[in-house]
Amino acid sequence: MYLLYGSIPSLFTRKLEAALEFYRAPFEFRSKGSQPDPKTLELRAGTHQVPLLQTPEDWLLADTTPILEMLDHRFPDRRLFPPGPLGVLAHMVEECLDEWVARVMVHYRWHYPESARYASEIISNGDPARAETVRGWGPRACRATGTETAFHQQAAEAEYVRLLDAAETQLGETRYLMGDRPTPADCMMLGGFWAHTLHDPDPRKVVEAYPRLVAWSAAASEWDGRGDWAPFPETTGFARHVLAEMARSYMPVLAGHAASITEGRKAFTVDTYGEPASYLARDYPVRSWDMVRARIAQLSLDERTGLRTRLVEMGLADGLF
Repeated sequence: MYLLYGSIPSLFTRKLEAALEFYRAPFEFRSKGSQPDPKTLELRAGTHQVPLLQTPEDWLLADTTPILEMLDHRFPDRRLFPPGPLGVLAHMVEECLDEWVARVMVHYRWHYPESARYASEIISNGDPARAETVRGWGPRACRATGTETAFHQQAAEAEYVRLLDAAETQLGETRYLMGDRPTPADCMMLGGFWAHTLHDPDPRKVVEAYPRLVAWSAAASEWDGRGDWAPFPETTGFARHVLAEMARSYMPVLAGHAASITEGRKAFTVDTYGEPASYLARDYPVRSWDMVRARIAQLSLDERTGLRTRLVEMGLADGLF
């Protein structure tokens, strides 16, 4: 039995929950905040963040991407990362959703008063003082991730609508976002819907305009184990859309993180959507991108050559080879 420690309104908790459902892994969800000794969990895992996954061997793991890698090996017939170059593209799509699109949900949650009240009351278990503290934290998270100004908020929302458009169209063609079999990208989209945008009052008004997505979010995890991914290098329209947005918007921000960490700077400014935006420098995006490089290193020479050609076409090859 696996134990998933997390929080219902947490995107990454719900991402991992979706993955466990896809794997049909036996698991139990437990609220981390309701545990008698959450500090012990944090010390064992080396982080205060959620989710945490306790394995049947009593390992306590954090960070959803390597957890999914491990579970792929344990449930090979229901693996989520495709093999070969297509697996790299799936990893990159997941990376963009994890490190870039997720911040839009943070913006929706904390910049809209009704959504902020709704989420803070759930997170604080109805404690008014704690809810007020949580609402004070939210805008700081938005400032750290480039959605402080009205211009960048509106542009981020427009980008999210384009993502929803692409997903709605894709689900009219395939069962999942990268074919007829789920990938970590599906887990991430479901995590966002389940934790944020189908429940927080303001983004819910946006997502409800996409009936195919709403229906999919309710039934997608009931995968029967059949189907295959769209082939490399074509993949799906949804994947191509995300990778194009990634090249245009996220890659300059990732470069800003890398340069700031190297130079010891705490923050940086980079043009985003055509205007300067400020970001808190973090080392995790750089370490996470290293996981993409590690996946590429496992490919054969011919596979790397084909992948490089495809990524050059998309403007995503710099620093990966």
